[in-house]
Amino acid sequence: METTERNLSRRNFIKISGLTGTALTLGIGFSAIGKDMAIVTATTAEATSIEVNAWISIDTQGKVTIVNHRSEMGQGSFQSVPQMIAEELEVSLDQVNIVFAPGNGRRYGSQVTGGSSTIRGSYQKLLRLGASARHMLIETAAKRWGVAAGDCYAENGEVIHKASGKKLNYGDLVTEAAQLAPPKEVALKNPQDYKIIRKPLPRQDTPVKVNGKAIFGLDFKLPGMLYAVVERSPRFQGKVLKFDDAETRKVPGVKFVLKVNRDEFDNLREGVAVVATNTWAAIQGRKVLKVDWDDSAFPHHNSEELYAKMRELVKGDPISFRTMGNTAKTFAKAERKVEATYETPYESHSCMEPLNCVANVTDDKCEIWGPIQGPDWIQQNICGHLKLPPEKVFVNMTFLGGGFGRKAFTDYPYEAVMISKEIKAPVQVVWTREDDMTIGPFRPGMVYQCKGVVTEGGRIGSFETKISGQNMDLQNPGADKSAYNGSDTEGFLEGYFNSIPHYSFGDMPLDSPVPVMWWRSVYASTNAFAFESFLDELAVKAEKDPLDFRRQHLGERYQLLIDKLEAVSNWKARKKNEGYGVAITECFSSIVGEVVKVSRDA
Repeated sequence: METTERNLSRRNFIKISGLTGTALTLGIGFSAIGKDMAIVTATTAEATSIEVNAWISIDTQGKVTIVNHRSEMGQGSFQSVPQMIAEELEVSLDQVNIVFAPGNGRRYGSQVTGGSSTIRGSYQKLLRLGASARHMLIETAAKRWGVAAGDCYAENGEVIHKASGKKLNYGDLVTEAAQLAPPKEVALKNPQDYKIIRKPLPRQDTPVKVNGKAIFGLDFKLPGMLYAVVERSPRFQGKVLKFDDAETRKVPGVKFVLKVNRDEFDNLREGVAVVATNTWAAIQGRKVLKVDWDDSAFPHHNSEELYAKMRELVKGDPISFRTMGNTAKTFAKAERKVEATYETPYESHSCMEPLNCVANVTDDKCEIWGPIQGPDWIQQNICGHLKLPPEKVFVNMTFLGGGFGRKAFTDYPYEAVMISKEIKAPVQVVWTREDDMTIGPFRPGMVYQCKGVVTEGGRIGSFETKISGQNMDLQNPGADKSAYNGSDTEGFLEGYFNSIPHYSFGDMPLDSPVPVMWWRSVYASTNAFAFESFLDELAVKAEKDPLDFRRQHLGERYQLLIDKLEAVSNWKARKKNEGYGVAITECFSSIVGEVVKVSRDA
């Protein structure tokens, strides 16, 4: 499997893929109102201006090229997207070439790689795409042989006639197949017949990542490219009063020192960029740069003050998010009840590959390359700031050395674009590890006040949580500060809502200048710690085994997971001086359980 990184349009996709007008090229097209999906050929798309959000092409040599509209950051979309198409197309993965799509929300729909959405959102569409191409190739071969299509089948890039054993390679059929109309309906394979999906196959991108051929953001180079680091305010929202760059300009390799802005949730944050011929010179120049900051108009918070404020907030009346029954009344009357408070810290994303982005801005266009999770968002953001139409702003994805939600943000590409525009040269902005861990955005720190009741039968009678922390959605100018956080139950198993008679999840939003945003599982990573810890407290109060306590409240899908956890951990065979802990959480339609064993010497 290979990768190609270029700017894609319908026409130059065919060119860079080594295809001609005789190739079979299909895509998923939508009507103008974006509701009716259809499989279309490249010719139809050109003639009708249909926007297509996924392409599959087969050339006369039988080589398959697929456009992947999502980013690859270690989670496996580079393999999973072609797997789905290749399964129905009946080709092996080594016959497939992957092309990363550029940022273009109008053409590809949402390109944000997040929320575990790549497979869930594309599965049926991509299966249909592969199956449609297979159907057209079989129809073409059957017509050439003068037999019924039902008497033929496809396998390993060939169409085979069942009775005679005659074979034709896909490459021999594409010229004629390209003239056919894609089927409106197509039968998909029985999952029992899958050869690629659900199979433990080697990752196709592993070799290029091991031998150094994979292009990550920091690997990308342009002729004449310069390198920049930015000195940012040590206090959130601080502004540049003045700076002294006399010593900075003495560092060999330093070319420019200039004031820059960074777009953070539609708020422009100020900094001073040092631009040099290499990253080392830029960093050394920044070390001797002197900046006077004005932070007098902004809150001077520290961690202790923020958590003290959250602890006070959870004592008050919350903005109710999801409730059932009457938790306060149930708790007041109960004899077996538990109270506990949990706190989780602010967390840096700390991707293995630090933030970086290359930008080249000219008079009439802008081009960006980098480790990017949301190329369509970045295109939209830059179009707005530069006042350029989308066809003049090109956003190209490289491989990502981790993303975790941070690289869907638009601030670091924006910095690169603004610096390139000012110095009139291509530039790569690089964040150091220290920048990443001190500037943010961060996963929000949270405080949870939990109250619960256990019935005489050992079940949960009431579950109440007041949650205080920053709401990511309230950072943009004009946001409704009184709105509740709709993610306060994220990480709490949906099955509990069917078995707990009284529950309440209340939001106590914290107003703070600390920038926060998605972190791996968004809110589930922090919520699940509090929820699962409190469930263990309730299990102790009920005098029940933690697994059995959870099992009695949950349905079949959860039961299967609990049974598996019990089996693989030898839960029932615990020995003296061994302690077992369990946690189960749910996020983005996936349920995850873990068992940890702790032992000590006798």
